[in-house]
Amino acid sequence: MTDAEAVEAARERFAQAAERLAALPEDAVAELVPAGRRFGIPRPAKLRPVGRAWRLGVLLLSADGTVRATGAVTRAVPPGHPGHMAASTEARRQIRDAAFRGPFPQGATVHYDAPVLPLTPEALTGSAGPLFLRDGRVRVRWSVSASDDAARDLGPYLDERVGLLLDPPQGAT
Repeated sequence: MTDAEAVEAARERFAQAAERLAALPEDAVAELVPAGRRFGIPRPAKLRPVGRAWRLGVLLLSADGTVRATGAVTRAVPPGHPGHMAASTEARRQIRDAAFRGPFPQGATVHYDAPVLPLTPEALTGSAGPLFLRDGRVRVRWSVSASDDAARDLGPYLDERVGLLLDPPQGAT
């Protein structure tokens, strides 16, 4: 299979996965707008909605077939009060606050810093992201520390992940 055919087959697999998942709720996907000043007035960080997607392990799949790498995730819950805590903990609290203040239902899962993955042979060849193309096959790195040899072919990976969403193991929900 040529690289172009492999990428086209991947697009079809993603479209089929989205069709299978259509009845399930999706998570929110947002863009993080950092805190700053506007006209001298301090503005807190905010999460701007950019879409919705199902989480498939290291990938996010939208109903329109857009594929993203998973980035960071938070929940739209009350952030609690700032206190004497590590800077990283305070940063996560501020992002929870942004999700809670944002246009997301309380308790919603919000993915952010999730870049779109272009589904083209040029973008996937030599990619360091979760999707890459090698020897006419689109493969998935299931972990940033996983070697390319440990990566899985896209088809079985999607089948497993979609299956877990459609029929979660007992006690997983």
